[in-house]
Amino acid sequence: MQLPLPQSQIVQASSEPAQPQFTLTISCPDRIGVVAEVSGFLTHHECFITSSSHFGDIETGQFFMRTAFLLPPGLSFADLTPKFAPIASKFSMKWGFHDERRKDRVLLLVSKQGHCLNNMLYLYLSGSLRIEIPAIISNHRDLEQMSGWHRIPFYHLPVTNETRAQQEDKIIKLVDDLKIDLIVLARYMQILSPKLCEALAWRAINIHHSFLPSFKGAMPYHQAHTRGVKLIGATAHYVTKDLDEGPIIEQDVERVDHTLTVDELITIGRDIETRVLSRAVRWHTQHRVLPNGTKTVVFR
Repeated sequence: MQLPLPQSQIVQASSEPAQPQFTLTISCPDRIGVVAEVSGFLTHHECFITSSSHFGDIETGQFFMRTAFLLPPGLSFADLTPKFAPIASKFSMKWGFHDERRKDRVLLLVSKQGHCLNNMLYLYLSGSLRIEIPAIISNHRDLEQMSGWHRIPFYHLPVTNETRAQQEDKIIKLVDDLKIDLIVLARYMQILSPKLCEALAWRAINIHHSFLPSFKGAMPYHQAHTRGVKLIGATAHYVTKDLDEGPIIEQDVERVDHTLTVDELITIGRDIETRVLSRAVRWHTQHRVLPNGTKTVVFR
């Protein structure tokens, strides 16, 4: 039977900003004059700065900055990169100009639980997350119908210990073929190999159903219930080869008490997971998250 097109997809909020907005993100060794040089460059080219955030990490000696701006008539976005290159070289910057009109292409990986996937799809269709979702990958078929209802291609890639390498090769091929910018593990209950983690470094976000570093691995709510915790939470972090120890982007918690069952903790936890994951994806795709060693700087 033909599935009806979701009404939310028909009326998807996709209107562009009245004026194109762009961002410049930089990280570099901290020294006097960086802010003045960057703002002076944009002013010299008659760019209108709409917001600017910066942070100097005293412990590491690194400086981080995110500046949003509008282009003046007649100035091409492509012209900015070569013009800014001498300043970047002078301060040894890691940097990038970003066109915020462009939507990041996000690949979702899921297993059997659909609450994070459902929330991501709602935010995508409502326009709250300015992203594209070219495909959903799962090692099970449980969420195939949800994917079909949203008219998003679904790839069933089952995995065993013996077939993990081949399955991950297929994931990497899809990432390349679909020109994916960001991979989101929306309760994908598989441990990624070091090879895949390295291939997806700083562009794969996982939602861990626990307030790290407590209760890693399987069944964290059962572990929390056994320990009688008073707070439960969730953590969104970048994926690394060290299980659940990647740089943290966002966390949130809820207060609980001795009267709650494991099932009630799980229900509360799922709500936390959805909002933490959506914040992390939003901030990443808005170029608000900058690497800082084993940590992140998040300009909200």
